[in-house]
Amino acid sequence: MLPFTDWVLELLSMERTPVHAYTISALLLALLALLFHTLLQLGNSWHRYYVNCQRLRCFPEPPRRNWLLGHLGMFIPGEEGLTLVSQTVGTFSQAFVTWMGPFLPVLSLVHPDYLKPITTASAAIAPKDYTFYGFLKPWLGDGLLLSNGAKWVRHRRMLTPAFHFDILKPYVKIFNQSTDIMHAKWLRLVASGSTSLDMFEQVSLMTLDSLQKCVFSYNSNCQETSSDYIAAILELSSLVVRRQHRLLLHWDFLYHLTPDGWRFQRACNTVHRFTADVVQRRHQALNRLGREAWLKSKQGKTVDFIDILLLAKDEDGQDLSEEDIAAEADTFMFEGHDTTASGLSWVLYNLACHPEYQKRCHGFSNCSMPFSTMCIKESLRLHPPVTAVSRRCTEDIKLPDGRVLPKGNICLISIYGTHHNPAVWPEPQVSLVTLFNPLNSKNKPPLAFMPFSAGPRNCIGQNFAMAEMKVVLALTLLRFTVRLDESRPVRRKPELILRSENGLWLHLEPLGPSCESRLPAPRS
Repeated sequence: MLPFTDWVLELLSMERTPVHAYTISALLLALLALLFHTLLQLGNSWHRYYVNCQRLRCFPEPPRRNWLLGHLGMFIPGEEGLTLVSQTVGTFSQAFVTWMGPFLPVLSLVHPDYLKPITTASAAIAPKDYTFYGFLKPWLGDGLLLSNGAKWVRHRRMLTPAFHFDILKPYVKIFNQSTDIMHAKWLRLVASGSTSLDMFEQVSLMTLDSLQKCVFSYNSNCQETSSDYIAAILELSSLVVRRQHRLLLHWDFLYHLTPDGWRFQRACNTVHRFTADVVQRRHQALNRLGREAWLKSKQGKTVDFIDILLLAKDEDGQDLSEEDIAAEADTFMFEGHDTTASGLSWVLYNLACHPEYQKRCHGFSNCSMPFSTMCIKESLRLHPPVTAVSRRCTEDIKLPDGRVLPKGNICLISIYGTHHNPAVWPEPQVSLVTLFNPLNSKNKPPLAFMPFSAGPRNCIGQNFAMAEMKVVLALTLLRFTVRLDESRPVRRKPELILRSENGLWLHLEPLGPSCESRLPAPRS
């Protein structure tokens, strides 16, 4: 070491003294130790990677593009990618591995028997993977979508009563009102010559209108006039999707330096100001009046989501903080408007594709199940609003055939893949509404159909979403016939929810008041 130390001292033009010599020697030893530690870490990482690869070899995989890219760029988020998923599921009907580059495996599960072990595992064993959901954190905070562990368990228990059927009943009136506004606008547009409308655009505004009334008891009239709050929500959803497809912007420090990052922050501020203002004013009223007087003041009025969160208490009698209430309200606004709008838009599209089903939607099947509900379910099977959810297990998960899903890997619960699996659904691409007749569906495994996910982390608002879809669809089919716009082909595009690339355009034909008066009132 000494000759090398002398060389370093000479290089640095430093006089050779015992202090300098010992300092340089100590630095060199520290660098050697750091190098050794780094090599050891690399060796351990390589060993873990090798062991993981060996453990995943029991799962089949489609042909890779090459050794470097793996399957990257094959399952693109578009029509071709979804078609490839269907073809792959037809070949590998239980589970398969895809590689995002040479080092990141993703295990896709596409059969109810293989989904059960992971969907029924506790939220601690099978937490969500936040590779992309993390982009939502500055907007949604620690709401149910993004929280984990004890906080998620506590909030889930406290929020579950908010979605009880008795709580949802008064919301049906709000669904009716918002739908009436949308239909009145449609009639004006049709009268002015605009017979073809983008369902995603129209229905998204209607669901946001309904949600703002159900969550905040606030009417922004967003279907008729612009609203800064509603515009901010739509912009945030768009910016998150755009960021997903730009790899360099996955790093926060780079994203915050871009125009998109500035717009995202401004939109977050707009949403947070609105939510915080409502929560603070409502909380102050509760504290000023006291719980009993405040409850009495609500008699005869619709109890909204903020009211329920303010009254919620855990097992220890503790309330939710204002920050927690705001995060849950923002989460519900985000999750509730997009998924319901997607479900409604696609069911209208599917009914336009099948006029014979559209005509029967006012009747009932032989088993007294509303035919329109069967149409909604079949549409959710063909076009699930959320095509997949991901988990990253903290423990090994044993599958029914004895194979093991190694912990630490991304596991994709492929809702779209399961819904289009020929081993589960014969002729999965063909729309057969009668599949959801109780006589035909009673022998299906529960996880064969899971548009709202499944297990402990399933969608807490699924009853809300189904109630809204039933009401809106019934009212729409009382007043309009929907037909395909052949000049605008539909190409599916999975983003945060399943959309269509250039909108989902349908022709609207008003049925007239005489037809509406002959039909029964819509039921939820």
